[in-house]
This record gives sequence, C-alpha cells and structure tokens, in this order.
Amino acid sequence: MQDLYIYNTLTRKKEKFEPLSPPHVGLYVCGPTVYGDAHLGHSRPAITFDLLFRYLKHIGYRVRYVRNITDVGHLVNDADEGEDKIAKRAKVEKLEPMEVVQLYTNRYHQNMRQLNVLEPSIEPHASGHIIEQQIFAKKILDNGYAYVTNGSVYFDVEKYNKDYQYGKLSGRVLEDLKSDTRQLDGQGEKKNPFDFALWKKASPGHIMQWPSEWSTGFPGWHLECSVMSTKYLGEQFDIHGGGIDLLFPHHECEIAQSTAALGKESVRYWMHNNLITLNGQKMGKSLGNAISLDEFFSGKHKMLDKPYHPMTVRFFILQAHYRSTLDFSNEALQAAEKGLDRLFNGMETLENIKPSGKSTINVTELKEKCHKAMNDDLNSAMAIAHLSDGIRLINSIESGTGSINNNDLNELKELYQDFVFGIFGLYTPKVESKKDLSAKLIDMILNFRLDAKKNKDFQTSDNIRKTLNKFGIEIMDKKDGFEWKIK
Repeated sequence: MQDLYIYNTLTRKKEKFEPLSPPHVGLYVCGPTVYGDAHLGHSRPAITFDLLFRYLKHIGYRVRYVRNITDVGHLVNDADEGEDKIAKRAKVEKLEPMEVVQLYTNRYHQNMRQLNVLEPSIEPHASGHIIEQQIFAKKILDNGYAYVTNGSVYFDVEKYNKDYQYGKLSGRVLEDLKSDTRQLDGQGEKKNPFDFALWKKASPGHIMQWPSEWSTGFPGWHLECSVMSTKYLGEQFDIHGGGIDLLFPHHECEIAQSTAALGKESVRYWMHNNLITLNGQKMGKSLGNAISLDEFFSGKHKMLDKPYHPMTVRFFILQAHYRSTLDFSNEALQAAEKGLDRLFNGMETLENIKPSGKSTINVTELKEKCHKAMNDDLNSAMAIAHLSDGIRLINSIESGTGSINNNDLNELKELYQDFVFGIFGLYTPKVESKKDLSAKLIDMILNFRLDAKKNKDFQTSDNIRKTLNKFGIEIMDKKDGFEWKIK
C-alpha cells in the first residue's frame, strides 16, 4: 500500500490514512435529496468521492462505498419547521412523494452515468430505514441526551456539551450559539433553539409520516446518516465525505448523535469538498442560480455559450483541488475542454509511437510524480499538470527530438491508461460518438424493418431480424414501435 495523506476536517490537518481493518475501507458519502434535477453543485462531491473511491482501489484497498439517498425528513431551509422538500415538490407536480423520489433518483443516476461516476457499493434510502432511525433515537433518549415534547424528540445539545464537545468539527462554540439565538428563547417546543429534531410529530397536512411510540411523524434530517453509515459500515468506520456546506449543522449533528447513542465517535476521517460558485456565490437551487447537469449537456440555459460534454465538466472539476473553491464561467469550461482535447490527442499520439533503442524520457520519475500528487490529499490538479508535462515529452518523441525504448513505451502507455481512464474516470468523447452512431444506425435499420412490416413485406422484416440477431441484437416489438438490446 502507498502512503496516502488526506486532510481531516476534524483535526484540521493532513493525516496519514490508516484504515481500521486494512485492506478493507469503509467510505460513507452524503448523497442527494431527490426533489429536483441534479445541478453542477451536485457533480462536485460525486466526482470528488468517485476519485477517492477509484484511487483507494487503485492502490490496493477493498472499499465498501455507501452513498445515501435522502427521500424524507429534509425540510425547507434545512430547519426543523416547514414542509418536507419532497412532499412540497409532490404537491407542485401532483405526484405521490415516492413518484418524485423515483423520478429524480432515476435522473440523478443518469447524470452520474454521463459523468462516469461509479455506482456505490450500497445506496440506502432514508425512507427504507425508518425503524432503525426510531431505534437510534430511542438509544439517545435512554442515554439521557434527548427529550420528548408534544410527540417530537429533540436532541439536547446543552446536555450533550457537558459530557462531550458540540461544535468540534465546525469550530462552533455553544456559548456563541446561545448568544446568536437568545432572542428566540421560550419560543416553540425545544428547550433551546439550537436543539435539533430526531423525530418530528407530523402536522395534519404532512404527507410523509410513520407511526412511532412518540407520535405519527417522520425522522429528522440528520438522523439518517448516523443510522445508515453505522448500519452498513459498523459503529466505527474510516471516512465520511460530503460538501463543505454540510459541515454545519448536518455533520456536526451526526457526530453528536452517534456519540450520544454509541458512546464513541463513529468517523475517523472527515473529508469535505469545497463549493462551485458563480461570481463568488454558492450555486444552488435555493439561491435560484443553479444550472442543471442536463442543461450543461444540452446547452439550453441562458448562461451557457454552448453545450458541454460530461467529460468536460468532469475534467473542469478534476483540474482544481477538491478543497479549493471553483468558480463557474464559460471561459473556464472552454479552457477545460481544450485541456482535455490536448490530453486525449497526446494519448492518441502515444499509441502510434514506435520504440527505439534508448529513452530520453524518465517514465519512472513521471509515474512517481503522479502518485505523489495523488497521495498528497488527492491533488488531481497537480497530477494532471504532470500528465500534461508528459504530453509535451510524447510530442517530442513524435517529432523526432526525443526517443523511447519498448519497455518505457509500454510503461508510459500503462501510466496514462491507469490515470486518465482508471483513476480520473475520463473517456474520450470520440468513443462515445461511435457508440451513439452505432445506436442510431440500429434504430435506422429497425425503422426500415417497421416500414417493411407496414407494407406487408414480411420476408424483408424477418431477414432484418435474423441478421441483427446474429450480431447479438435482440428486438422486442411493441404496439407503438420497437425496443432493442444487446444480448
């Protein structure tokens, strides 16, 4: 195993990564709340932790990657009052809440496939773990760190802070929180305004609700991650990731909940990616400045000069260190597009190079530089810079000012394959274009077959079916047309 150093948000320093049970690694990442289309901001944590997932596997670890789907309990304004975000969308679209969940989960998965984000090992839904969340809340109550008011269960932050430390992840100090919320004292059913819900009694008009010993209600937003991470990764696990916007209150509350229920902290390394901004402001649905990924890929948004390929978006994100802010602009995306083209053109040149008797390129040094960058807190930006330097060396060989022997040539090809396709998860749009063309050709042939059937030319229709079957293409006739798949 290589020595990997990652920045631990909890300790505020880079630490050597030492998993609890090597070579096994437990990784939990906060996934989306599925009440709308995924936007550019959603792509950054997805790609950041896909990069981590890929790199951990590359250096020899066996990773159980859990990424949750929030489909209940996340209220508007991230507070303990108001409508559930999914229920609100269901009312607008006149759908059942779980129809909304399925619709936007499917769209999210499609966008992730377009960005070449690997599927997690486990993708649990909050709504599928209601009983476990009730049990977890009961543990916190039994341990004295929560209280029941009017059928709702709230976490007692002040009581917890006497025994542990609330705010250690975000740097918040409870006394400051008290000062900030003093004007709200005495309002509502909480002992203190900064207490948060573990279980909320549902109001008469609340759509998504379940029975419990306290009331018919629903779980608080923060509870799901404590429950599902420890259910699938154990009471203590290696890495918890997510966007920096979740650091407070969401992840801070997770630490408090897990410690209160289990008597120990669950997470060893906290990792947070920074935000994608627009003119220095966070991009997000609530701010009204979000551009959906579908809009990026189609170009159908007033702020976009043109459509951008998913790999351009992925490369744009990988070109910056995950902990740095990344400001969106058409110019930045177009620069990423050109950089990606240079990388793929260099790799194409590499495939056509003929070896000679000696090397003027130190492939071992280039390989070490790339791994050193990635081992230094996943510095993909530096690794890409080293690979770009390597492209210049490749071009020097192609022009005749440099040379490379057969062993070094094979090692160099392997290096670029491993990093560009394996670790960075990039693919050339040319490959995708060929796949799209093949699909269009099959559709065209099947439309010819459809015309033949309409004209009662059944011999031609059967011949087309038999020929396509020989190539492994299975055809399913439908009332309104056809479907096909590769067997």
